[in-house]
Amino acid sequence: MFFERPDNSGETAVLVHIDFPEGLNREDLNEFKELVISAGADPLDLVTTKRSTPDPKTFIGKGKVEEIGQVLRLHGAELVIFNHALSPSQERNLERALQCRVLDRTGLILDIFAQRARTHEGKLQVELAQLQFQSTRLIRGWTHLERQKGGIGLRGPGETQLETDRRLLRERVKNINARLEKVHAQRDQNRRARKRSSIPSVAIVGYTNAGKSTLFNTLTTADVYAADQLFATLDPTLRRFAVDNVGEVVLADTVGFIRHLPHKLVEAFQATLQEAAEADLLVHVIDCAAQEREGNIQQVELVLKEIEADVVPQLRVYNKIDLLEQAEARIDRDDQGQPVAVWVSAQQRLGLDLLNQAIGELLSTEVFNEEICLHPAEAKLRAILYDLGAIQKEHYAENGDMVLTLRMQRQDFKRALARADVAESRFLEPIQEAWH
Repeated sequence: MFFERPDNSGETAVLVHIDFPEGLNREDLNEFKELVISAGADPLDLVTTKRSTPDPKTFIGKGKVEEIGQVLRLHGAELVIFNHALSPSQERNLERALQCRVLDRTGLILDIFAQRARTHEGKLQVELAQLQFQSTRLIRGWTHLERQKGGIGLRGPGETQLETDRRLLRERVKNINARLEKVHAQRDQNRRARKRSSIPSVAIVGYTNAGKSTLFNTLTTADVYAADQLFATLDPTLRRFAVDNVGEVVLADTVGFIRHLPHKLVEAFQATLQEAAEADLLVHVIDCAAQEREGNIQQVELVLKEIEADVVPQLRVYNKIDLLEQAEARIDRDDQGQPVAVWVSAQQRLGLDLLNQAIGELLSTEVFNEEICLHPAEAKLRAILYDLGAIQKEHYAENGDMVLTLRMQRQDFKRALARADVAESRFLEPIQEAWH
């Protein structure tokens, strides 16, 4: 007999954490507690143990399952949350044995995302990830899917409840994908428009709760929701920001990353994360006071690689220096003198002028802001530059040459030269791109 899932999951929970050796299964216990609280659950007790490998049937082993059952009865809790990813069969076996709802780390993160999504696109992306996650976990208890669309009258002859749920789920996923395609097309169009106007883009990335939104708000005087909790903001926000020696840039605040970020979420948020993949510069915000600082940096790098943003130039920003005993605002540079890291406190507004300076130094090497002289035979290049919106001023020399004042991304200028079949050496000297 299958366990029937309750309509409303209880918020009182028993937490389960297994201390695995260093490796893929290892998770941080403190971060787990923050996730549970961020989801709105009330943790009543914690069951821990050590294992070298997960148990194939229950992940935690028969003896520990009995212990969890005793703890559940002691506290009257309605939910068990694992700090690990469970297979569908493990989750079903645990629910059957414990007679209560079991949630794994992936489901917990998905639930937090569902609570925090504010925009139409964000809600669609989270629902898509949830449905893809649930598709492997359909059992007789999942009756909410058919209730979403009426159920009665939709069922085909001889169709079981499970088959109905699966069909309705597939239809819903197809519908969401179609709606997301329209949203993504609009986002791509806006991104291309920014490229045409030659405005550099800077994407803020980092581990969740590293202070990205606080830094974003401080730099742009925006009002993005910022709180001392995991995944305080999901939806990307774009604002203009004045940078020394460069002018206005577009600053993008993106979703925070976390260890073992569910792959379905990365897939669902792929379009949103394109803001990072297609940026001219990544500002990687790091909580310099976090115990797991180096591990958090590594996790962010892994996600950046997954979305193919690891090739984008990156500036590390070590935030929250006010929480360290001996730390001052400064710029760290490489052997070529290029900025590689800035130490700041977004909350205390320390080092923000240095951050502006570092961004300006890195972007200025990528901005072509000069006067060029074109011969009448090079009118095709002039037309291309006008289409790109790169010509700031224009006048004619006495000999009929066109004198243009340009401001555009260096890469865009190179592409324009190639399209017009004009040699780069006419206008560009090779630059040492040591910071790539």
